[in-house]
Amino acid sequence: MNYAVIKKNDIANGPGVRVSLFVSGCRHHCKNCFNEEAWDFAYGTPFTDKTIEEILAALSPGYVAGLSLLGGEPFEPENQPDILRLVKLVRQHFPEKTIWCYTGFTLEKDLLSGRTKSPQAVGEILSCLDVLVDGKFIESLKDPGLIFRGSSNQNIIDMPKSLESGHMVPLAGTWRRTMGSGNIDEV
Repeated sequence: MNYAVIKKNDIANGPGVRVSLFVSGCRHHCKNCFNEEAWDFAYGTPFTDKTIEEILAALSPGYVAGLSLLGGEPFEPENQPDILRLVKLVRQHFPEKTIWCYTGFTLEKDLLSGRTKSPQAVGEILSCLDVLVDGKFIESLKDPGLIFRGSSNQNIIDMPKSLESGHMVPLAGTWRRTMGSGNIDEV
């Protein structure tokens, strides 16, 4: 797997200060994607043991709320082995921190149904996540007032509750940016 960038003080892709890993490789090719260069699986830097060490070190300060995985597409079959290894290590070293993952796949239609290459790896990744933001970015549904997602079709999913119940459970609370104030409010 390659990755495009690691942001060590990200406040846009989940609550609090987060470490965000933007992986390379995506076949969704959403129109007007904010990260088109990361569609290419060869874009960026190879993901190595040193990369994992860097991410774990960046997660260690107490003020860091957790890890966010974005893309590209974390659930592309080529990316699954490294994503699985990373989330297991983060869960092991930092059980108190949250792991968010953004995907163009949908939880029920694609990830839980086994439509991806390795249903076992996908299931293990999902079991390590606190939150999954699913669904392709759809430009006609773009809403700049939304927080933690780009278009209104995307779901913010509570993964532990979803896996327990066997169906998608939205994360309690909905966040919107208060226009003009820059504040993020739960509504």
